[in-house]
Amino acid sequence: MIERLPTGNDRLDSVLGGGLVRNAITLLVGLPGSGKTLLAEQCVFANASADRPGLYLSTVSEPLDKLLRYGQSLTFFEIDKVGSSVFYDDLGSALDEDGLWGALERIDLLIKEHRPGVVVIDSFKALKAFAADEADFRRFLHQLTGRLTARAISSLWVGEYGMEDGLETSEFAVADAVINLTTKRTGERSIRYLRVLKLRGSDFMSGDHSYRLSADGLIVYPRLADPVDPSGYEAEFARLSTGIPALDEALGDGYWPGSATLVAGPSGGGKTLMGLHFLYAGAAHGEPGVLVTFQESRTQLARIVESFGWSLSDPAITIVDSSPVDLHVDEFVYELLDTIEQTGARRVVIDSLNDVMAGAADPARTRELSYSLIQRLARSGISLMMTLESLDLFRITRLSELGMSHISDNVVLLQHVHSGQEMKRALTVLKTRGASHTSAVREFRITSDGIALGEPIDARTLLT
Repeated sequence: MIERLPTGNDRLDSVLGGGLVRNAITLLVGLPGSGKTLLAEQCVFANASADRPGLYLSTVSEPLDKLLRYGQSLTFFEIDKVGSSVFYDDLGSALDEDGLWGALERIDLLIKEHRPGVVVIDSFKALKAFAADEADFRRFLHQLTGRLTARAISSLWVGEYGMEDGLETSEFAVADAVINLTTKRTGERSIRYLRVLKLRGSDFMSGDHSYRLSADGLIVYPRLADPVDPSGYEAEFARLSTGIPALDEALGDGYWPGSATLVAGPSGGGKTLMGLHFLYAGAAHGEPGVLVTFQESRTQLARIVESFGWSLSDPAITIVDSSPVDLHVDEFVYELLDTIEQTGARRVVIDSLNDVMAGAADPARTRELSYSLIQRLARSGISLMMTLESLDLFRITRLSELGMSHISDNVVLLQHVHSGQEMKRALTVLKTRGASHTSAVREFRITSDGIALGEPIDARTLLT
């Protein structure tokens, strides 16, 4: 069984299939400012002990005193470990005086003195400038690798390499693992991504995994792209009320537990109110709920909620208000999953999907995230409602180009209709998976008691 080296971040360990491979060489690559040094220090402090300390070696790019000064602002940087189980040293003098071979001699001396379990060399790429030629650098690599392997040391080599360097640099061939940290720009936003390029002898999660830099180190959000799970799970059969009796009837007695419902319609159609009905109906029956809102401030939301006799202070309702301006969709999904777990929520409303779509780097990523989230909640019996604003005010001809209606169990369409000189609201149940439903177009009104459905209306009154 392959031994693992924790990185100090559980989610990054998951990406790596359990952590880095112990007693191996890991190359951390990326442009300046991508978080390589932060990740390396995070790994050192997560694994350092008195009998197997961590050894952090700077070369000629990152001054040792700067590393120590910056490190003290990090939550994992335990100052009492420095000098006892974490040791910092500088190879710069040895390199200036005797080149690569002087640095190798210094590394040998420090390893014998401290007997480390983890060694970091930062920056490793800077060492190449001290080689007489490529052959000289390869001989140095061979000697260094031999020393680290013989002593069963886990080593992290940090370097400002680009993706193109992997095709022509010997370090990439020698390393057992290569982790790339990069930044991608989408419109006016930049998002950091981590990708595992190589992990010898081990499986790992492929693709780009977003992350943030923080005082706690790298906070990684593994790409949520769940495959189809063929295993069965226990499903509940008691139907859930929507909070609107007439809509329950139209749906064939409400929603199935664990189902996903898409409520689509134009601005002012009543989508948010329908979500509130769903949440507060659950709260009345002892089912905690979570409302995710991107557009409404708590003040605005309180005004809406209180006008219908509900309260934001209801202990069964948790409000997650996120800003759509700098939405980090992967972070948002993981925070939502954490909130659901912490509150024991049984009903979730996301208002709205349009903001999630706008925050995704790739439009198809919205579908990938939504599918994975729906499957995870369904298997836990948690019911999800998502709102989607349509561009059309009246006769709506399409819901979404990403096929969101296909992965939803229920689809409720809201729209405006003309009735003489008056504009009215109308509701239609387009889809209810696993149950019979009424597809009539019905007028609804927003009253002081909430949404009230009227009689079916003549579809010919809809604009064509």
